Amino acid sequence: MKNDICTKAVKHLSSHDSIISTLIKKFGKCNLQPHREYFNSLLRAIIGQQLSVKAASSIYLRLAEFFNHKPTPQDLFNIDVSILRSFGLSNAKTVYVKDLAEKILNNEIRLKNFNKRTDEEILSELTKVKGIGIWTAQMFLAFTLGRADVLPYSDLGIRKSIMLNYGLRKLPDEKKIKKIAKDNNWHPYCTIASMYLWKSLDNKFETIME
Repeated sequence: MKNDICTKAVKHLSSHDSIISTLIKKFGKCNLQPHREYFNSLLRAIIGQQLSVKAASSIYLRLAEFFNHKPTPQDLFNIDVSILRSFGLSNAKTVYVKDLAEKILNNEIRLKNFNKRTDEEILSELTKVKGIGIWTAQMFLAFTLGRADVLPYSDLGIRKSIMLNYGLRKLPDEKKIKKIAKDNNWHPYCTIASMYLWKSLDNKFETIME
C-alpha cells in the first residue's frame, strides 16, 4: 500500500481511538503491499487453512516445485489427486484446489481486473469456491489487493485482541466488533486497525486460520 495511505490511516486511527493509538506508538509504522499473484494467493490460502505457517509453506513449496514454481489453474485442474495428496494436501483440500482451478477455467471466477471490483463483488465471487469462506476472502482483500477497510470480524486473533485490549469479559461476536469499529471510527482503515490488533497479541503478525 502506498505510504500516503498508511500515513493517513495512522493519523486517523491515532486521533479517534486511544487504544489503537497506544498500539501505533508501541509498534511503529505499518506496511501493507498489494500484489497481483491472485491465483497463487488463493492457492496458498486454501493450503494454509488450519495449519501452521511452517507446515503450509512446506506443502506449497512441494507443489510449486512440481510446476517449476509457476502453477496455473490448468495445471491444478489436470493433475491427479494422488499427486496432490503426495504433497501433503488433505482429501478436502484437493477438492478445494480442484474446484478453484475449475471455476477459474470456466470463468465462474474472473481474476482479471479483480482489483477494480468492489469488496462485496469479490467476496461474493470468491466464496463460490469450495473451501473459501468469508475469512479467506477477507484476507485476500486485505493482503493481496491491499484494501484498507477490511474488518475480519470472524478472525479468532482479532476477537481475542479486542477482548484483551478493550477489557471485555468474553470474546466479542460480529455485532460487537462492528460496534467497536464504528464507535471508534476505524473506517475507512479497518485493515490497518486490525494489523495493530494482531500485532499486540505476540509482537508477531500472524492471523488465525478459519
